[in-house]
Amino acid sequence: MRIRSLTAAVATVLLTVTGATSAAATHQPKPKPTIVLVHGAFADANSWSEVTKKLQRDGYTVVSPAVPLRTIATDTSYLEGVLAGIPGPKVLVGHSYGGALITELAGTADVKSLVYVAAFIPQAGETIGALNSQFPGSEIGPDTTSTISYPGGVDLVMKPDAFRWVFAADLPSRQAAVLASSQRPVSAGVFTETVLKSAPAGLPKYAVLPGKDRAIAPAAEQFMAKRAGAKIVQAPGASHLVMLSEPSLVTHTIEQAAR
Repeated sequence: MRIRSLTAAVATVLLTVTGATSAAATHQPKPKPTIVLVHGAFADANSWSEVTKKLQRDGYTVVSPAVPLRTIATDTSYLEGVLAGIPGPKVLVGHSYGGALITELAGTADVKSLVYVAAFIPQAGETIGALNSQFPGSEIGPDTTSTISYPGGVDLVMKPDAFRWVFAADLPSRQAAVLASSQRPVSAGVFTETVLKSAPAGLPKYAVLPGKDRAIAPAAEQFMAKRAGAKIVQAPGASHLVMLSEPSLVTHTIEQAAR
């Protein structure tokens, strides 16, 4: 009897340990997705600096690639190569022109959600130039931009004295001046190039909409976000560079999308 009792006790302990181990394995937290931050035109990856610091502090891996700003097709192809080197789930975040790029990339394997920050959310067959002129409010045009002509193309660059008014009215003037001096020109052709893909309807989408945007008309951003079925986050007093003026709000939205 004692041997049987001892055997039964050992079996019970083994079953308990095995069950606990299985339960622990079942409830292990899933790895956090990599956050891919795609900057827009007239900018570089430094526009994500404040958001990047907050995301890294919260344990996220962040990739902020340098977008070529040549054509939508070229930039998308380049970013496909970037994504191919990132294992596991990914959240794509696009600012401004970068919204068109993450839309094209939305069907890439392991992309779990999209976050649009003061961004274009085009559909297949549209151009971002037409979307931006559909509603009044954008002040990007001949009065605020200069052209850089070179053999084979024409680039656009924001005039230094217009940069803060159009992009960064809620940032300190000195900070806006630094951003203006380090801006990267964009090929003029991106505004008339046709977008080839729409983001999958079932893919979760979030949109941060700054109310004082003068680069993309706020009404256009509202229209595109509602049409895409995105969860809308309002930033009523923010400029186009909302990720620098309100980084906590933008970071919180990205982390919502990541969960």
